[in-house]
Amino acid sequence: MAAIQPIAIAGIHTDIGKTIVAAILTEALQADYWKPVQAGAPDQTDLMTVQQLVSNPVSRCHPEAIRLKLAASPHHAAACENKTYDCREFQFPLTDNLLLVETAGGLMSPVDARHTVADFIQYHQMPAILVTRHYLGSINHTLLCLELMKQRGIPLLCLVVNGPRDEASEAFIVPYAGSSPVIYTEQLNELTPEQISLAAQWLKAVSPLSFLYEQYQPKG
Repeated sequence: MAAIQPIAIAGIHTDIGKTIVAAILTEALQADYWKPVQAGAPDQTDLMTVQQLVSNPVSRCHPEAIRLKLAASPHHAAACENKTYDCREFQFPLTDNLLLVETAGGLMSPVDARHTVADFIQYHQMPAILVTRHYLGSINHTLLCLELMKQRGIPLLCLVVNGPRDEASEAFIVPYAGSSPVIYTEQLNELTPEQISLAAQWLKAVSPLSFLYEQYQPKG
């Protein structure tokens, strides 16, 4: 496992922009990126997306532990391919850099035939960044995830609100994050390295995650 404790990037649901948030954070922190399980999208995996969007010379994007062909829940996709694996046995990439670990789906989505994303994060004792996005029902999903993290003893490093703002929803959600910082990433009109770089620069300038950038910035 990495010398520096890896950080999980988890979500309240699927398709809320975890991969784009991961790309912005990878660029901002000059961190390494890893998505352990990829199901589907063989021509444009999340790994490929982050590789294409991150432009700093320090970050490395590491191959998946498991790559599945079917665009489905990993436990189902693996069963269709007669593959068995245990997320507790994943070998983390060897790196001296900070490693951001993008998970799939939401916190209670399956990672393998027996374990959820929350199980995976808890077992490997990772603090987590929780990504949320505003839609009808997102308050419920966000608060359930925050409550689950408390019950499991998963440290909440910060809450990321991705995409368009909703002040009414945020006013209700933010107090449940407790003392953990809340940061905001805007909806990007273009997904290009230039836009990711600009978003990363803005994030470093204004967000509470600046302390992570200072702590984990590569030396030399």
